[in-house]
Amino acid sequence: MRVPVLAINFKTYPTAFGEKGLAIAKAAEKVAKELGNVEIIVIPPATELRRIVESVEIPVYAQHADPYDYGAHTGWLPIVALKEIGVKGVLLNHSEHRLRLDELVQTVLKAHSLGLETLVCADTPQTAAAVAAIKPVALAVEPPELIGTGIAVSKAKPEVITGTVELVRQINKEVIILTGAGISSAEDVAKAIELGTAGVLVASAIMKAKEPEKVIREMAEAAAKSFKK
Repeated sequence: MRVPVLAINFKTYPTAFGEKGLAIAKAAEKVAKELGNVEIIVIPPATELRRIVESVEIPVYAQHADPYDYGAHTGWLPIVALKEIGVKGVLLNHSEHRLRLDELVQTVLKAHSLGLETLVCADTPQTAAAVAAIKPVALAVEPPELIGTGIAVSKAKPEVITGTVELVRQINKEVIILTGAGISSAEDVAKAIELGTAGVLVASAIMKAKEPEKVIREMAEAAAKSFKK
């Protein structure tokens, strides 16, 4: 994963599926190629993964994975199958799909053994610090009460971001730290990066936008402008 990062969680919004989902992925790819200095990651639902992986060259992550090989695992999403599809990484422990710590550790280790990147969500600075200890590639701090509200954590609770950076860096100097929850504008992206993170995890601001490509471009440009290595 390169920095700065704009990770787009498609969730299961109506725009995440079919031609609409593919169009957003292609818009993200277009912006990423034109700018060249921002890692734009798309995170579509499992049903859309193969089609999008085969259609774009930017990183595609799965929204979840289970740490299984092929076998008798009805209803689960074996991470080995995601590897075969061609995803680059997996999003884990989102507030809408929480995992126990032992499940999270097992899945991160399995992903890394397969050469897949991991982006793990955490709801507080303390949880983020615990997550950092299992050495994911990246983590995103997301207070769940702000997710989908349009109220950015960088504005409402900036201390959550600065506290996360401080605690995580005591444990893990390498993990990439992102900000999530309520990110809805280029200004929110810039503020999140100014507070010490390397990018954002965003969903509804793009997936519900009338002009998704415009929002993607504005956010990516803000990330590139604000980020200093």
